Amino acid sequence: MSRTSRGRAAAAGVLAAAAALRVAELAAGLLPGSRSLVLAVGDAVVDSAPGWLERSAIAALGTADKPVLVTTVLVLVALIGAGLGLLARRRPAPAAAGVVLLVGLGVAAALGDPRAGVLGPVVVGVLGAATGVTALLLLVRAGARVDGPAAGGVTRGRFLSLAAGSAALALVGAVSGRLLVGREQVDRLRRAIRLPAPAVPAPPVPPDADLEIAGLTPLFVPNEDFYRIDTALTVPQVDASAWTLSITGLVDEPFTLTYAELLEMPQLEADVTLSCVSNEVGGGLVGNARWQGVPLRALLERAGLQEGATQLVGRSVDGFSAGFPTLTALDVAESMVAVAMNGEPLPAEHGFPARLVVPGLYGYVSATKWLSEIELTGWDDVDGYWIPRGWAKDGPVKTQSRIDVPRRGAAVAAGRTPVAGVAWAPTRGIERVEVRVDDGPWQEAELAARLDVDCWRQWVLPWDATPGTHVLAVRATDGAGEVQTDERTPVAPDGASGRHTITVEVV
Repeated sequence: MSRTSRGRAAAAGVLAAAAALRVAELAAGLLPGSRSLVLAVGDAVVDSAPGWLERSAIAALGTADKPVLVTTVLVLVALIGAGLGLLARRRPAPAAAGVVLLVGLGVAAALGDPRAGVLGPVVVGVLGAATGVTALLLLVRAGARVDGPAAGGVTRGRFLSLAAGSAALALVGAVSGRLLVGREQVDRLRRAIRLPAPAVPAPPVPPDADLEIAGLTPLFVPNEDFYRIDTALTVPQVDASAWTLSITGLVDEPFTLTYAELLEMPQLEADVTLSCVSNEVGGGLVGNARWQGVPLRALLERAGLQEGATQLVGRSVDGFSAGFPTLTALDVAESMVAVAMNGEPLPAEHGFPARLVVPGLYGYVSATKWLSEIELTGWDDVDGYWIPRGWAKDGPVKTQSRIDVPRRGAAVAAGRTPVAGVAWAPTRGIERVEVRVDDGPWQEAELAARLDVDCWRQWVLPWDATPGTHVLAVRATDGAGEVQTDERTPVAPDGASGRHTITVEVV
């Protein structure tokens, strides 16, 4: 086989794999109870990956981990398709079987997803496999005839351009087109929602609660900028009109709420800072927002707790689960089933139609998005998604502070300049922030006005910067009198600790 014929065969295989995916994605978008095969495989990879690998991916890629995974799956599919195209030149039957096997892996992954039924993924797989096999055999045969007696004027360049262009369009457009359709539907639903006025509104924001320093993280992080770390490879697009929330487990009176019924319950508004357990010291996986929702205490009192109901487990529509002490839901008044974020219905990325917000706990044990069930269990009866993967079962947020201004490695003009940032210790609050320049004494920074103990506080220290290289460090003291430790620990198993330190050049 010549080099050019091998290239045509590989291109034909890629195009055939792309055609199979495109038809499968189209069918998945039209058939109820079905799932994208590509995304199902990606979710299976996430769920089966060991904890150390997931931690490494988050540390290296941050919020880009999911797009990278989807891209990797698509590239692997393309490479496998190319190999099948080469095989089909001489052994078409095994190559066709390879296409069926490739699609079958996606079907198996989709069948393991709690959101999918059985018939939908099977039909999607049959259509995708039939399309892929047919396309592979036809394209490989056509590629072999290019420039031959039966070419009919077809050129190598035209064949390869058509194959590559069609493959790229199918691989990229198949998944993204379906997701955009789902997103548009949810966006229309969100725009039609009229949030009720909270029975317990958040207190007014003092004018000096936001220092408004250039480069300093705002008091309230806009929804589109708020960090997102979760196990969902793609954002679940939940129809609120069909959604329900069930309260089950060790309760006297289990019950189920529709979205409309949840909105009719008395709600509270609270300013709460959330943090991911994977946030490194000085990292950006933390944010503050104004949340609105139904207090967890009200839901638990309605259900009636039975003896031994020591853990509250939140379950998501995509199968994710997280558990925390029931006492936290009862004692922390601002724990809620949230329906709104910064004055608008929850964005799909942050849990629409409802999610859990629990001050003082890392998200991996508390912040279940796309909430579908609250189950009351014994503490040792259920372990949430992350616990078997090496994370601690208790997840209290550690007292932390961060330097936002100046940025690490920045060039700073000599003279008076602000050193500023944020500090947080939800449920305890921040009482003091101190900054040290090089090996000098700790200097107390000015704190912005307090908004809520569950909310972070901005801080600033005017610094008379002198030319040269300087090291800046920050530490916070929380409302319990605990000073942020200087002992460095990794994010696993219960959150990083240490003091944020940066180096800057003053010129």
